[in-house]
Amino acid sequence: MGDLEFVYEITKRLSELGRNNREIPKLYEVEPFKHYFSTEGKLRYDELDEYDGGSSRREILTRYLLVNVVLDQGPDMIGVRELLKNVTTKLYRRETRIFHRPIDFFRELGISIDEVLDEHKSVKKIRAEDWAREKKSTPSKYNLFFAQSQRGLISTKQVLDYAVHRWGVPLCVPLLLEKDLQKAKVESPQPLVDYLESHKSAEIMAQQLKDEERYGLGSAIGDKACHLFAKMYVSIFKLVKYKPKDTGWTDISYEVPFDSNAGRVLFRTGFLLEWATLEDYENWNVIQRNAGKSGTHYIRVTNIRGKKAQNISLVSSFFSDYVDVVTNYLKIGYRPQSLEIQRLVNLLIYELIKEGHRYSVADFDDGLMYVGTKYCFNHENPTCKNCPLKDLCRGYNKDRSLIGGYTT
Repeated sequence: MGDLEFVYEITKRLSELGRNNREIPKLYEVEPFKHYFSTEGKLRYDELDEYDGGSSRREILTRYLLVNVVLDQGPDMIGVRELLKNVTTKLYRRETRIFHRPIDFFRELGISIDEVLDEHKSVKKIRAEDWAREKKSTPSKYNLFFAQSQRGLISTKQVLDYAVHRWGVPLCVPLLLEKDLQKAKVESPQPLVDYLESHKSAEIMAQQLKDEERYGLGSAIGDKACHLFAKMYVSIFKLVKYKPKDTGWTDISYEVPFDSNAGRVLFRTGFLLEWATLEDYENWNVIQRNAGKSGTHYIRVTNIRGKKAQNISLVSSFFSDYVDVVTNYLKIGYRPQSLEIQRLVNLLIYELIKEGHRYSVADFDDGLMYVGTKYCFNHENPTCKNCPLKDLCRGYNKDRSLIGGYTT
């Protein structure tokens, strides 16, 4: 199989797997939002702009998703989503309506903290053993509270830091937007939606979600979570209001939310090695020798951001299309002179769409999540024999050291 054929095939395979095995937040199970959905759990799109209190349903769901992606940076996606769902339901039953009135979270901080602690205990009872089995850890180490460190996210026991930083900061965004509108004597039932869609593309929106001077979440959110929000907002729940035909708000208008699952699967299969050498990744500190579990080499996928593809012969075959993706879909604002590895998936999905396939960046990312959490585990003995990528995987078929020697 040639290089180009390989990257196309693995992109198609992952996209198909993602489309058929998608795990998304079950918003229809969140008690305050149940009337937004049909009895089958389908979002009532024709009612998204109806008022619920002083805000539209679209606005309320967007606020919830923003908190969701910030919390999703934690160690167990299933547990995190259950925690958010349960805490939200319990708070609303006590008339602490944190998504309709974000100030409620702070006004009733004692109640908010207590519910986070209580529901964490409940989730731990349900999830700890399964999580420990998957991670080759012990149930006692299960903890959804996390803080920022120089190495990345780490577990913390300080629930106040966690709650105010991880719950409070994203809740402050719509709160501040509301205050600014009041100051300007302007009314809107969807200030967060208006702000998000004021950007030229979903990619720019994702970047500004973290970096914007007044409304940016800063260290409360990572690049992965910003792009996860774009994925949820644009492709999964399809909440985009103003730009349904704008190329800046399509299913390829934001980058893949690279995380440890993405890094592990794309490295072990050989996908990343088609674009740069192992030495390149070591020089970029993407591969950190002997810094992983049990002396394995550590894959820090976030360090790929901004790195250029080195396989010139492969890049040149469709570079003009890459320029189109960057300038007309991501709308980054400049004409690229080289291809960034982080944006390869957008290009490959773009090429597949031209061939008649209907894949999205979200499909590809969900495929990575599926393989990474079900088969390509973060230890030396993943379940390769059952993996749906095994016939394509370089680590399985040619170089087992790519599996046994590298973790994330």
